Formats: sequence, structure tokens, C-alpha cells
Amino acid sequence: MEVINPSPGWGRGGGGALIMRALRFKPLLKQTLWGGNKIIPFKHLNSDLENVGESWEISGVPGNETVVSGGEYDGRKLSEVVGIFKEKLIGEANYKKYGNEFPLLIKFIDAQQPLSIQVHPTDEIAHKLGYERGKTEMWYVMKSDDDANMLVGLRKQITPEQYAKMVEDGTIVDALGHYNVKEDDCFFLPSGRIHAIGKGCFLCEIQQTSDVTFRIYDFKRKDKNGNYRQLHTKEAALSINYQVLPDYRQSYVPEKNRGVSLVQCPFFSTFVYDIDKPLTLDVEALDSFFITIVVAGEGSFTDDEGNVYEVSAGDSLLFPATTKEIKAEGRMKFLESYA
Repeated sequence: MEVINPSPGWGRGGGGALIMRALRFKPLLKQTLWGGNKIIPFKHLNSDLENVGESWEISGVPGNETVVSGGEYDGRKLSEVVGIFKEKLIGEANYKKYGNEFPLLIKFIDAQQPLSIQVHPTDEIAHKLGYERGKTEMWYVMKSDDDANMLVGLRKQITPEQYAKMVEDGTIVDALGHYNVKEDDCFFLPSGRIHAIGKGCFLCEIQQTSDVTFRIYDFKRKDKNGNYRQLHTKEAALSINYQVLPDYRQSYVPEKNRGVSLVQCPFFSTFVYDIDKPLTLDVEALDSFFITIVVAGEGSFTDDEGNVYEVSAGDSLLFPATTKEIKAEGRMKFLESYA
């Protein structure tokens, strides 16, 4: 992504006022057992890495923090930048709640093979098990393979005792909702909801800043050293919400040139925009940072200070809470998310 105005960072205007610009970050590319080859070309990266399953776009997870790319704060970890600018970057309520820890983790995921069946705990259960917090997340499906599929939620009522037996005999898949997915599908995954990304899926994942995952079943696969991956059957059993819903796909009607709500939850709100003419986003009242994630096309964002950011598919930008409005132009589809 090319930044047209001065490189993203902070500075002082002529009157001495603090001018805060959007930040971009160097992606953390994760090679995985199940990863494919969509992420590198999608993000226009000069890399020969193969089997890249994940690109962590914006992350404050300890040990896996993204660093600023370009500008005065080039190379600084996300938590360092939050520590410098505090509520001016992430908003007053967010800073009071999270301190220097950034609230959200943004990823692109490319599954050439199915991921394990897993579940995430609530914050309360995570604390009891010795973790900092649980995990609620969402998936927005991008252009995926024709046979892309995933498993989401329980499709029939089972008891904890039946769950344990089905994991043991490998039939837990039979209890889950099976979905053939396509571009623009969206799924909300609150903590406790069993799920698995299937073969052929290419998606954007937005979640709490947490890396806690309890693996329920992994199709008896072995890692590169010939070992079965660790399962967390007991921890998962404590975390599962056994509620059954008729449909786990988010229901929404796509519209041109206006924001359409995908997910509203205590941890984040996410909208999708599909534009082919200029559109102004009024964000002054949010009291939050907000993130734009371009999932298709190309265009630009211009903030109320006049900074212009050229973007294309695969670009993610973090705008500070001091931003009042953003003008989006071009032919592109992007997600907007904030806490």
C-alpha cells in the first residue's frame, strides 16, 4: 500500500495540534500444516513462502505483535504505540478497559486443508483455566474455492456425555452444522460455539486479542514429525455452549455505497462496504480506533486532516480514535471494525 501524504505516523501541525495518521503494519505470515497459497498474491507480497495459512494483519498478542511499517514509528510494536498515545489511539473507554493491550486481532486465513475442530472459552472460563481472556470471533468469507466448506455450531442436541463419546469414536463431525460457503458469507463465533474452517476457505477473521484455542478433534492427522497434535478435550468440554440454532450464518442484505452491519457484539462491531462512488464515513462519535480491511478492489481513504491513503485488496489500516471522518473512493469492498 502506498501512502500519498507524509508516511503514516504522528506529527505537529502548524498550530501545534497533534496530527494523528493511520498506521499500517508488517504482516506476520504463518506457515501451517493446512495452509494454502492465496495470501501472498492477494496481498501483493514479494515472497516465495508456501503453505501460508495465516497473515496476522494487526496484532497485539504477546509474542506475536505486529510492528508499524513506515513513518516515524517504523518497527515499533503495536503495544508500544498504544502506550505512547493511549486513548488518542484506541479511545477513552477502550484504554480504560484494556490499557496498552490492543483489543482486536485481525487475520487473513487460507485453508488448503481442513483445520481442526475447536472451541474457544468465555473470559470467565479462560480465567478459571489460567488464561488472560477467552475468544469471540467472526469470519467474513472472501473469494474461495468452489467446494469451500466449514463446520459451525451444533446441528442436533447432545449432552456432555455424548460429546465425550463422539470425540473418542470420531463421530463428533456428525453433530455439527455443515456449510458450503461462498464469497460474502459471514459467520459469528461467540465463545463456546464449536467450529472448524474447511478445505478451500479464504477468509478474514476478526477476534478478541487472544490466542487461546481448545482443539477437540483433528481428524487423526500427524504433524511434520509424525506426532498427533495435542487435543484439549477436557478444556473444550468446559467451554462448549450446547445451544442449537437453526442457522449459524449471519443474515444480511448487501447494499452498494453504504455500510451494512455484519456483527455487533460486546467485543467488536463490523460493517461491510461495497462502493463504486465516493462515500464519507462519520466516525467522530465512536470513541474508538477503527480498522479498514480491503477485501476486494482498490481505491483510497482520505481523513479529515487531508491525509490520503491509496489501498488495494489485502491492505489493512488502523485509524486513531481522534479521526472525525473518512472519505472512501474507488471501486472496492472493505470491512470496517472497531471495539
